[in-house]
Amino acid sequence: VADLGWLGLTIPEDQGGLGMDWVDLLVLLEETGRSLFPSPFISNTLALTAISQFGSHTQQQQWLPLLTDGTKIATLALLDDEDNYSSSSIQLAGNTNGGGYKLSGNKSFVQDAQAADLFVTAFRTGSDSNEIALALIPADQKGVSINLTNNLDRTKPSATLNLDSVSVNSNEIIKVGNIPIDHLLNLGALAVSAESIGVCEAILDMTSQYAKDRVQFGHPIGHFQGVKHPLADIYVDIECMKSLTYYAAWSLSTKQEDSELAIARAKAFSSEKVCNAGVVGIQMHGAIAVSYTHLR
Repeated sequence: VADLGWLGLTIPEDQGGLGMDWVDLLVLLEETGRSLFPSPFISNTLALTAISQFGSHTQQQQWLPLLTDGTKIATLALLDDEDNYSSSSIQLAGNTNGGGYKLSGNKSFVQDAQAADLFVTAFRTGSDSNEIALALIPADQKGVSINLTNNLDRTKPSATLNLDSVSVNSNEIIKVGNIPIDHLLNLGALAVSAESIGVCEAILDMTSQYAKDRVQFGHPIGHFQGVKHPLADIYVDIECMKSLTYYAAWSLSTKQEDSELAIARAKAFSSEKVCNAGVVGIQMHGAIAVSYTHLR
Protein backbone atom coordinates (compact mmCIF):
# COMPACT_ATOMS: atom_id res chain seq x y z
CA VAL A 1 0.00 0.00 0.00
CA ALA A 2 2.82 2.40 0.87
CA ASP A 3 4.76 1.51 -2.30
CA LEU A 4 1.68 2.34 -4.38
CA GLY A 5 1.60 5.82 -2.86
CA TRP A 6 -1.81 5.45 -1.26
CA LEU A 7 -0.75 6.63 2.19
CA GLY A 8 0.32 10.08 1.08
CA LEU A 9 -2.41 10.60 -1.50
CA THR A 10 -4.03 13.65 0.13
CA ILE A 11 -0.89 15.05 1.80
CA PRO A 12 0.53 18.23 0.19
CA GLU A 13 3.55 17.75 -2.04
CA ASP A 14 5.70 20.04 0.11
CA GLN A 15 5.08 17.57 2.97
CA GLY A 16 6.08 14.54 0.94
CA GLY A 17 2.65 13.51 -0.35
CA LEU A 18 0.98 13.47 -3.76
CA GLY A 19 -1.08 16.63 -3.21
CA MET A 20 -4.42 15.19 -4.36
CA ASP A 21 -7.79 15.84 -2.73
CA TRP A 22 -10.60 13.78 -1.21
CA VAL A 23 -12.44 13.44 -4.53
CA ASP A 24 -9.41 11.50 -5.79
CA LEU A 25 -9.26 9.47 -2.58
CA LEU A 26 -12.91 8.43 -2.98
CA VAL A 27 -12.06 6.49 -6.14
CA LEU A 28 -9.62 4.39 -4.13
CA LEU A 29 -11.99 3.98 -1.17
CA GLU A 30 -14.70 2.62 -3.46
CA GLU A 31 -12.34 -0.22 -4.35
CA THR A 32 -11.26 -0.93 -0.77
CA GLY A 33 -14.97 -1.16 0.06
CA ARG A 34 -15.62 -3.46 -2.88
CA SER A 35 -13.19 -6.02 -1.46
CA LEU A 36 -13.83 -5.28 2.25
CA PHE A 37 -10.11 -4.52 2.36
CA PRO A 38 -8.97 -5.36 5.94
CA SER A 39 -6.45 -2.57 6.44
CA PRO A 40 -5.86 0.42 8.76
CA PHE A 41 -5.72 2.61 5.65
CA ILE A 42 -8.57 4.96 6.64
CA SER A 43 -7.34 5.26 10.24
CA ASN A 44 -3.82 6.11 9.10
CA THR A 45 -5.11 8.59 6.52
CA LEU A 46 -7.19 10.45 9.11
CA ALA A 47 -4.29 10.58 11.56
CA LEU A 48 -1.99 11.80 8.78
CA THR A 49 -4.51 14.51 7.92
CA ALA A 50 -4.65 15.68 11.53
CA ILE A 51 -0.87 16.07 11.74
CA SER A 52 -0.56 17.50 8.23
CA GLN A 53 -3.25 20.15 8.70
CA PHE A 54 -2.88 21.05 12.37
CA GLY A 55 0.54 19.88 13.58
CA SER A 56 3.66 22.00 13.99
CA HIS A 57 6.47 21.89 11.45
CA THR A 58 8.54 19.80 13.87
CA GLN A 59 5.70 17.31 14.37
CA GLN A 60 5.16 17.06 10.64
CA GLN A 61 8.84 16.39 10.01
CA GLN A 62 8.89 13.74 12.73
CA TRP A 63 5.77 11.79 11.79
CA LEU A 64 4.68 12.40 8.19
CA PRO A 65 7.59 10.52 6.53
CA LEU A 66 7.08 7.52 8.82
CA LEU A 67 3.33 7.41 8.25
CA THR A 68 3.48 7.88 4.48
CA ASP A 69 6.13 5.22 3.83
CA GLY A 70 4.44 2.59 6.01
CA THR A 71 7.16 2.47 8.67
CA LYS A 72 4.60 3.48 11.31
CA ILE A 73 0.79 3.25 11.52
CA ALA A 74 -1.36 5.83 13.31
CA THR A 75 -4.99 6.13 14.28
CA LEU A 76 -7.32 8.68 15.86
CA ALA A 77 -8.63 8.38 19.41
CA LEU A 78 -11.23 11.13 19.62
CA LEU A 79 -14.49 10.03 21.22
CA ASP A 80 -15.42 9.28 24.82
CA ASP A 81 -19.22 9.09 24.80
CA GLU A 82 -20.77 6.25 22.81
CA ASP A 83 -23.98 8.26 22.29
CA ASN A 84 -22.33 11.43 20.97
CA TYR A 85 -20.28 11.52 17.77
CA SER A 86 -19.00 15.10 17.92
CA SER A 87 -16.36 17.18 19.65
CA SER A 88 -18.72 17.71 22.59
CA SER A 89 -18.23 14.00 23.36
CA ILE A 90 -14.66 14.63 24.51
CA GLN A 91 -14.44 14.29 28.29
CA LEU A 92 -10.84 13.20 28.88
CA ALA A 93 -9.20 16.01 30.85
CA GLY A 94 -5.50 16.76 30.83
CA ASN A 95 -3.90 17.62 34.16
CA THR A 96 -1.06 20.11 33.82
CA ASN A 97 2.32 18.51 34.31
CA GLY A 98 5.20 20.94 33.93
CA GLY A 99 5.03 22.20 30.37
CA GLY A 100 2.75 19.36 29.29
CA TYR A 101 -0.13 17.26 30.55
CA LYS A 102 -0.83 13.96 32.27
CA LEU A 103 -3.73 11.93 30.89
CA SER A 104 -5.78 9.29 32.69
CA GLY A 105 -8.95 7.84 31.19
CA ASN A 106 -10.36 5.92 28.23
CA LYS A 107 -11.12 6.63 24.59
CA SER A 108 -13.84 4.65 22.79
CA PHE A 109 -14.17 3.40 19.20
CA VAL A 110 -10.48 3.58 18.38
CA GLN A 111 -10.24 2.00 14.94
CA ASP A 112 -7.33 -0.35 14.19
CA ALA A 113 -5.86 0.21 17.64
CA GLN A 114 -4.15 -3.19 17.63
CA ALA A 115 -2.08 -2.18 14.58
CA ALA A 116 -1.30 1.39 15.65
CA ASP A 117 2.12 2.69 16.60
CA LEU A 118 0.74 6.15 17.35
CA PHE A 119 -2.52 7.38 18.87
CA VAL A 120 -3.62 10.91 17.96
CA THR A 121 -5.68 11.45 21.09
CA ALA A 122 -8.16 14.25 21.84
CA PHE A 123 -8.38 15.69 25.35
CA ARG A 124 -9.56 18.84 27.12
CA THR A 125 -7.12 21.46 28.30
CA GLY A 126 -9.80 23.50 30.10
CA SER A 127 -13.51 23.79 30.79
CA ASP A 128 -14.36 25.88 27.71
CA SER A 129 -15.92 23.93 24.83
CA ASN A 130 -13.15 25.05 22.49
CA GLU A 131 -10.25 24.09 24.77
CA ILE A 132 -9.37 20.83 23.04
CA ALA A 133 -5.96 19.50 22.04
CA LEU A 134 -4.53 16.44 20.34
CA ALA A 135 -1.77 14.42 22.00
CA LEU A 136 0.63 12.34 19.91
CA ILE A 137 0.99 9.23 22.08
CA PRO A 138 3.22 6.31 20.98
CA ALA A 139 1.61 2.92 21.56
CA ASP A 140 4.60 1.67 23.51
CA GLN A 141 4.56 4.56 25.98
CA LYS A 142 4.22 3.64 29.66
CA GLY A 143 0.59 3.62 30.81
CA VAL A 144 -0.90 2.93 27.36
CA SER A 145 -2.98 -0.20 26.77
CA ILE A 146 -5.99 -1.29 24.68
CA ASN A 147 -9.02 -3.54 25.13
CA LEU A 148 -10.32 -4.95 21.85
CA THR A 149 -14.06 -4.77 21.30
CA ASN A 150 -16.04 -7.69 19.90
CA ASN A 151 -17.10 -6.33 16.50
CA LEU A 152 -19.40 -8.14 14.11
CA ASP A 153 -17.27 -6.85 11.22
CA ARG A 154 -13.77 -8.32 11.52
CA THR A 155 -12.48 -6.06 8.75
CA LYS A 156 -13.11 -3.01 10.97
CA PRO A 157 -11.53 -3.85 14.34
CA SER A 158 -11.81 -1.28 17.11
CA ALA A 159 -10.78 -1.00 20.73
CA THR A 160 -10.91 1.09 23.86
CA LEU A 161 -7.70 3.01 24.49
CA ASN A 162 -6.71 3.05 28.17
CA LEU A 163 -4.46 5.80 29.48
CA ASP A 164 -3.01 5.47 32.99
CA SER A 165 -1.11 8.62 34.01
CA VAL A 166 0.37 9.02 30.53
CA SER A 167 2.65 12.06 30.30
CA VAL A 168 2.76 14.17 27.13
CA ASN A 169 5.15 17.09 26.76
CA SER A 170 4.58 20.31 24.85
CA ASN A 171 6.25 18.91 21.70
CA GLU A 172 3.65 16.13 21.57
CA ILE A 173 0.59 18.40 21.79
CA ILE A 174 -1.46 20.01 19.01
CA LYS A 175 -3.90 22.64 20.29
CA VAL A 176 -6.77 22.58 17.84
CA GLY A 177 -10.19 23.44 19.31
CA ASN A 178 -13.55 21.85 18.53
CA ILE A 179 -13.92 22.75 14.82
CA PRO A 180 -10.90 20.69 13.64
CA ILE A 181 -12.13 17.71 15.69
CA ASP A 182 -15.53 17.84 13.98
CA HIS A 183 -13.71 18.23 10.64
CA LEU A 184 -11.79 14.98 11.26
CA LEU A 185 -15.01 13.18 12.23
CA ASN A 186 -16.62 14.43 9.01
CA LEU A 187 -13.69 13.08 7.00
CA GLY A 188 -14.17 9.70 8.64
CA ALA A 189 -17.88 9.73 7.76
CA LEU A 190 -17.02 10.64 4.17
CA ALA A 191 -14.49 7.80 3.92
CA VAL A 192 -16.97 5.22 5.21
CA SER A 193 -19.63 6.51 2.80
CA ALA A 194 -17.22 5.99 -0.11
CA GLU A 195 -16.41 2.45 0.99
CA SER A 196 -20.14 1.74 1.23
CA ILE A 197 -20.48 2.47 -2.49
CA GLY A 198 -17.94 -0.26 -3.27
CA VAL A 199 -19.64 -2.67 -0.87
CA CYS A 200 -22.97 -2.19 -2.63
CA GLU A 201 -21.38 -2.54 -6.07
CA ALA A 202 -19.81 -5.85 -5.07
CA ILE A 203 -23.13 -7.11 -3.67
CA LEU A 204 -24.92 -6.09 -6.86
CA ASP A 205 -22.31 -7.77 -9.09
CA MET A 206 -22.35 -11.03 -7.11
CA THR A 207 -26.11 -11.20 -6.79
CA SER A 208 -26.84 -10.25 -10.40
CA GLN A 209 -24.50 -12.99 -11.60
CA TYR A 210 -26.11 -15.52 -9.28
CA ALA A 211 -29.57 -14.47 -10.54
CA LYS A 212 -28.38 -15.32 -14.07
CA ASP A 213 -26.85 -18.66 -13.08
CA ARG A 214 -29.40 -20.06 -10.62
CA VAL A 215 -32.26 -21.84 -12.38
CA GLN A 216 -35.60 -22.47 -10.68
CA PHE A 217 -38.96 -23.42 -12.20
CA GLY A 218 -37.23 -23.73 -15.54
CA HIS A 219 -35.87 -20.18 -15.64
CA PRO A 220 -32.92 -18.22 -14.19
CA ILE A 221 -34.25 -16.62 -11.02
CA GLY A 222 -33.40 -13.20 -12.45
CA HIS A 223 -36.36 -13.75 -14.77
CA PHE A 224 -38.75 -13.17 -11.88
CA GLN A 225 -39.82 -9.68 -10.82
CA GLY A 226 -39.35 -10.52 -7.15
CA VAL A 227 -35.62 -10.86 -7.86
CA LYS A 228 -34.84 -8.30 -10.54
CA HIS A 229 -36.78 -5.40 -9.02
CA PRO A 230 -34.82 -5.36 -5.71
CA LEU A 231 -31.59 -5.55 -7.72
CA ALA A 232 -32.73 -2.58 -9.81
CA ASP A 233 -33.40 -0.72 -6.56
CA ILE A 234 -29.82 -1.38 -5.41
CA TYR A 235 -28.50 0.01 -8.70
CA VAL A 236 -30.51 3.21 -8.23
CA ASP A 237 -29.33 3.46 -4.62
CA ILE A 238 -25.69 3.14 -5.73
CA GLU A 239 -26.06 5.99 -8.21
CA CYS A 240 -27.63 8.17 -5.49
CA MET A 241 -24.85 7.24 -3.05
CA LYS A 242 -22.26 8.26 -5.63
CA SER A 243 -23.94 11.59 -6.31
CA LEU A 244 -24.23 12.45 -2.61
CA THR A 245 -20.75 11.26 -1.64
CA TYR A 246 -18.81 12.78 -4.52
CA TYR A 247 -20.65 16.07 -4.11
CA ALA A 248 -19.77 16.01 -0.41
CA ALA A 249 -16.09 15.43 -1.23
CA TRP A 250 -16.12 18.20 -3.83
CA SER A 251 -17.83 20.63 -1.45
CA LEU A 252 -15.23 19.81 1.19
CA SER A 253 -12.29 20.25 -1.19
CA THR A 254 -13.64 23.56 -2.50
CA LYS A 255 -14.69 24.81 0.95
CA GLN A 256 -18.39 25.15 0.20
CA GLU A 257 -20.63 26.36 3.03
CA ASP A 258 -22.80 23.24 2.89
CA SER A 259 -19.94 20.72 3.06
CA GLU A 260 -20.79 19.52 6.58
CA LEU A 261 -24.45 19.04 5.67
CA ALA A 262 -23.48 17.32 2.42
CA ILE A 263 -21.30 14.81 4.29
CA ALA A 264 -24.11 14.14 6.78
CA ARG A 265 -26.53 13.45 3.92
CA ALA A 266 -24.10 11.10 2.20
CA LYS A 267 -23.37 9.20 5.42
CA ALA A 268 -27.04 8.90 6.45
CA PHE A 269 -28.11 7.64 3.02
CA SER A 270 -25.21 5.24 2.51
CA SER A 271 -25.54 3.76 6.01
CA GLU A 272 -29.13 2.83 5.32
CA LYS A 273 -28.68 1.58 1.76
CA VAL A 274 -25.57 -0.54 2.37
CA CYS A 275 -27.50 -2.49 5.02
CA ASN A 276 -30.45 -2.87 2.65
CA ALA A 277 -28.18 -4.16 -0.11
CA GLY A 278 -26.68 -6.72 2.25
CA VAL A 279 -30.09 -8.02 3.24
CA VAL A 280 -31.22 -8.30 -0.39
CA GLY A 281 -27.99 -10.06 -1.36
CA ILE A 282 -28.45 -12.65 1.37
CA GLN A 283 -32.10 -13.21 0.52
CA MET A 284 -31.40 -13.67 -3.19
CA HIS A 285 -28.55 -16.12 -2.60
CA GLY A 286 -30.55 -18.20 -0.15
CA ALA A 287 -28.69 -20.55 2.19
CA ILE A 288 -25.32 -20.31 0.41
CA ALA A 289 -25.23 -16.59 1.28
CA VAL A 290 -23.88 -17.43 4.73
CA SER A 291 -21.21 -19.85 3.50
CA TYR A 292 -17.57 -18.82 3.67
CA THR A 293 -17.40 -18.87 -0.12
CA HIS A 294 -19.74 -15.88 -0.24
CA LEU A 295 -18.39 -13.93 2.73
CA ARG A 296 -16.55 -11.03 1.06
